[in-house]
Amino acid sequence: MFARRADLNYYTARRLGDMAESLGKLAKAFDEGTLREDKLTREDGLAAVQASAALVCGDCARCSIYADSEREDSYYLYYLLRAFEQNGRVEEDDMPQAFQEECLRKGAYLAQMNRSLGRATMNLSWKNRFLESRDAVVSQFRELSLILEEFSHQIDQARDISETYEGAIRKIFRKHHMAVDSMLLLEYENGQREAYLTVKTTNGRCVTAKDAARLMGQAVPGGAWSPAKDSRSIINRQYAALRFEEDGAYHMLFGAARVPKQGERCSGDNYTFCESPGDQVIMSLSDGMGSGEEACRESEQVVDLTQQLLETGFSPRSALKLVNTVLLLSGAQHPATLDLSCVDLHTAVLEVMKLGAVPTFIIGQEGVERLEAGQVPAGVLRDAEPVLISRKLWEGDRIVMVTDGVLDALPGDDKAESMRQFLEGMEETGPQELAEKILDFAISCIPMPRDDMTVLTAGIWKKAK
Repeated sequence: MFARRADLNYYTARRLGDMAESLGKLAKAFDEGTLREDKLTREDGLAAVQASAALVCGDCARCSIYADSEREDSYYLYYLLRAFEQNGRVEEDDMPQAFQEECLRKGAYLAQMNRSLGRATMNLSWKNRFLESRDAVVSQFRELSLILEEFSHQIDQARDISETYEGAIRKIFRKHHMAVDSMLLLEYENGQREAYLTVKTTNGRCVTAKDAARLMGQAVPGGAWSPAKDSRSIINRQYAALRFEEDGAYHMLFGAARVPKQGERCSGDNYTFCESPGDQVIMSLSDGMGSGEEACRESEQVVDLTQQLLETGFSPRSALKLVNTVLLLSGAQHPATLDLSCVDLHTAVLEVMKLGAVPTFIIGQEGVERLEAGQVPAGVLRDAEPVLISRKLWEGDRIVMVTDGVLDALPGDDKAESMRQFLEGMEETGPQELAEKILDFAISCIPMPRDDMTVLTAGIWKKAK
């Protein structure tokens, strides 16, 4: 039976790997298509001149504009296109001297040329819009390929430990009037263990999944267990599949403090704390450009979309890439920054990912470290790549995330260094009190809040055994 489970894991991992490779090739095939063009081309200009000559000039031979434009080295055609792009139309003064002196139908010729170039510009805009949509599909294929590849690797590296604990699990469940039909216990690379049990009660009563999870903790030495969020909550007389997850060795406490810009009713900053699959804790902070309700809507959209992707199972990097793509294609008028801190509660490893966000600070036993990245907000550049920074956390370490409104209020030319020095002198305190003290310090440095100001904090500690 255990050999069959191992074979099934291997088969599943291989199939997922094949699917990831196929999606990667599909994305590459899409990506080898037509390139985006930012300006009108020589062919667009030549077509406009040709249309004007055919519809207006007829057999007139008073000037040689069309003949000159057909030459590969025609400077006039290049000048005409740039003049149209700059001014939105071609004026008589932009035309050659011979045209201005000899043409008998200047007005009709220019009107036709401007119509033709206007249509070419509109076609170019629609073409680029289509290519942007195609790029979004390519990006999603590519990110989905990476997700499947990661999942394939996770399954392939998972160790089947069912045989080690099967006897103890069946015994303790039988003692509490439950029968286990089949089970699968997996241990992943980060040490997290996961169990799938098909179980029913044998005395006609119902048992909660939480009670069953406590029995798992007694049968499998190590940490405590909890039923998965997507699992059943009650065990009854009918066999049903349940999923249990081993809790991480660490837990976190959070704090938040914020104040809107002077004169605004609401803050343009938004934040969230959530859990993603694999016992990861996510802190996200988004600063909408500007302030007030419009900035709040922009940053709220970024935070909500990011949280939804993370809770679905997307990796933080993939989530940030997809959020950036969505904002780019939606034509967001006020791009927002995005700052993520992800902590694995099994290993206490912190991953910080940023799109345009200000530095994150880690208060540790050996001082305060600042983690910083570039300043490109989400939704500005098509190929913007989130900056990834990884650190190991130790018990009692604290994370501090702020928006630029907080840093800009601090004295000195190097605002981040001013914040680091302030945190160096802070006494150890809880996350909520720490957030409030940081915000109070920033506000005390200025006459009034000139921008939205938000502080997020978190501390990590080992769970008591």
